[in-house]
Amino acid sequence: MDLDDLRKKIDEVDAKIVELLNERYAAVQEIGKLKRSNLTAVYVPEREKIVFEKVAALNKGPMNPETLRSIYREIMSGALALEHPLSVAYLGPEGTFSHIAAVSKFGHSVAYLAQNTIDDIFNAVSSGVADYGCVPIENSSEGAVNLTLDIFTRSKVQICSEINFRVHQSLLAKCELGQVHNLYSHAQSLAQCRTWINENLPNVEIHECVSNARAASIAAHEPGAAAIAHVFNSDIYGLKVLSENIEDNPHNTTRFLVIGSQTPKRTGCDKTSICFALKDRVGVLFDALFPFKEEEITLSMIESRPSKLQNWEYYFFIDLHGHQEDENVARALAKLRPMTQAMRILGSYPRGEEPK
Repeated sequence: MDLDDLRKKIDEVDAKIVELLNERYAAVQEIGKLKRSNLTAVYVPEREKIVFEKVAALNKGPMNPETLRSIYREIMSGALALEHPLSVAYLGPEGTFSHIAAVSKFGHSVAYLAQNTIDDIFNAVSSGVADYGCVPIENSSEGAVNLTLDIFTRSKVQICSEINFRVHQSLLAKCELGQVHNLYSHAQSLAQCRTWINENLPNVEIHECVSNARAASIAAHEPGAAAIAHVFNSDIYGLKVLSENIEDNPHNTTRFLVIGSQTPKRTGCDKTSICFALKDRVGVLFDALFPFKEEEITLSMIESRPSKLQNWEYYFFIDLHGHQEDENVARALAKLRPMTQAMRILGSYPRGEEPK
């Protein structure tokens, strides 16, 4: 086959793809009608996980698995938009890691609502202004996001899903590397790229910003300025990518939670997050953790925060492997509850994939 023949074959395949996509979306519209009549949630994290696993198993190559996942992310995003106009609140402005993480989960076909604070994200979801919210919960280098934990103690939202987002930093500017005189970024990003900065931009003036998106905006308008931010910002602000993946730790990952009002069903690979306050006595924390050992349940996060109601009184946050409907998890939680002054299951949800 010559070049023209191969292109004709591609055109024929494209026609079939479009036809099949519309056939899929027609079925999606019918599902949307059923969900509306039954008042069922549009976004179903457990179904999302199943679809990704099924299409991954069908892929025999030469397509890269990540390419297939990206394609299906957008196919499913379009399906969500057809079923119901969906909105997701995130910590703004546009181009922050919270925004990029949300897009990686929901795709480009849903509406995104920038919020000024993490508190605002919780309020947008609990008030119904947004269907879902995307909030940071912990970073592999910096630890837990205490503000998010504190808000969970007074909010009634549920955790619906999680996103493990690999934090990659890039140097963005409109000028060339040798013309950079001022460098802008969030303090945490500057710290994460300290070695690269010292080796490649030893004489520039460094300026901390409230967000990397703000840094990118400055670099777009100030001559001789550059920003450290995610490459996503290069398109938003019209910047050149001077260097990619400049972070000192290539495995730095931030975990985000998707908050909403539903509890996903079991998938067999789930996580449950709980929050509780303990009655003050000797050995109470040991006793509280022992049921999980008895039931052979893995704990992936344990954090404590002051209750702010009384000195030396704490809330404890635990992430455990399993769903609250799993028999061993249910037994462990039943053993724990009588030991607590207050306890809430923040959510059971599909465990997020480790980033590539």
